[in-house]
Amino acid sequence: MRAAVHTAPNEPLRLENVEHADPADDEVLVEVTSCGACHSDLHVNKGELPFPTPAVLGHEVAGVVAGTGRAVSGLSPGDRVVTSFIMPCGRCAQCAAGNEEICLEFFAHNRAKGQLYDGRSRLSFPDGTPVWMYSMGGLAERVVTPATSVYRVPEGVELSDVAAVGCSTMTAYGALRHAADIRVGDTVAVIAAGGVGSALIQLARVFGASEIIAVDIGTEKLDAAVRLGATATVNSAEVPDPAEAIREHTRGRGVDVAFEALGSTTTFEIARDSVVEGGQVVVVGIAPPGSTGELNLATIARRKLRVQGSYGAKPRRDMPVLLDLVARGLLRPQDTVSRHYSLDEVNEAFGALDRGEIRGRAVIDVARHSG
Repeated sequence: MRAAVHTAPNEPLRLENVEHADPADDEVLVEVTSCGACHSDLHVNKGELPFPTPAVLGHEVAGVVAGTGRAVSGLSPGDRVVTSFIMPCGRCAQCAAGNEEICLEFFAHNRAKGQLYDGRSRLSFPDGTPVWMYSMGGLAERVVTPATSVYRVPEGVELSDVAAVGCSTMTAYGALRHAADIRVGDTVAVIAAGGVGSALIQLARVFGASEIIAVDIGTEKLDAAVRLGATATVNSAEVPDPAEAIREHTRGRGVDVAFEALGSTTTFEIARDSVVEGGQVVVVGIAPPGSTGELNLATIARRKLRVQGSYGAKPRRDMPVLLDLVARGLLRPQDTVSRHYSLDEVNEAFGALDRGEIRGRAVIDVARHSG
């Protein structure tokens, strides 16, 4: 099969012939229809997140089941599915405690080594050389992934519309539901209106937030944020103090929750300074290792601020909820998709993402050829 292979930091992805193993007993083989282009993949490709090479990136997959392992139930060949980027092992201490978004095996094997939970990749070059997997390695024509990451797509929903549900939307849902526990009437700021930020805006509206303030540096992204549900916007490139501008939109009060959705010192500081006394700062963006943000301990105590991280939602509990919202038309992930590329154009997609040109999400239509 064809796959876009990451060979070294800051090198273009190379389209190569790669072989996949048959699914193990608890795994599923999926023919990939679409795969979202995520900033996490970009961080890996630029060497900002350490990961072994050669590897296939891509973890926002929609497609059709092509085969299942002997122990898999509830999924059959021909089922239309979407995957979650977190592939919970279901056995470790965190999974047992209900915290499968921080599954110990996922981080120890996949994020550290590009493997599944038996210590092997499911991808290789024809000569047998292993090719490592970032999640399931979705920038390929087929993927093998644990069944815990595979979910049926409701009838009437286009596969290319929901490719990013298993990452950007699920990440946003985890931040809103589990980290912040947003309630009807809460006020929120979303700092950085990219893929995850766009999903945060959509879902904050679904959750009943009374004010949703989107912050970014691009007029096009901010205009799109309004269409997705933002009640106000702040162009942080055009105001001297973005946090103060957020406060002005809340009559000087500040927001109940500020979501940092990029992973940078600057956006963290905006989020930190924009919340009300007793408010929450939720860090969602994945920052390069070594990135720091300052906290004044006296201010945290006096203002009773809460700062917490959120890596994602709980796939087995939350993916069915998200797909039900999509089926009922309450959540429209397709409205965040602004560009489509073929697998041949994968480097164009990530180049545009790196330059900040993508509004919301770009999707790689794997089965489509350029031209």
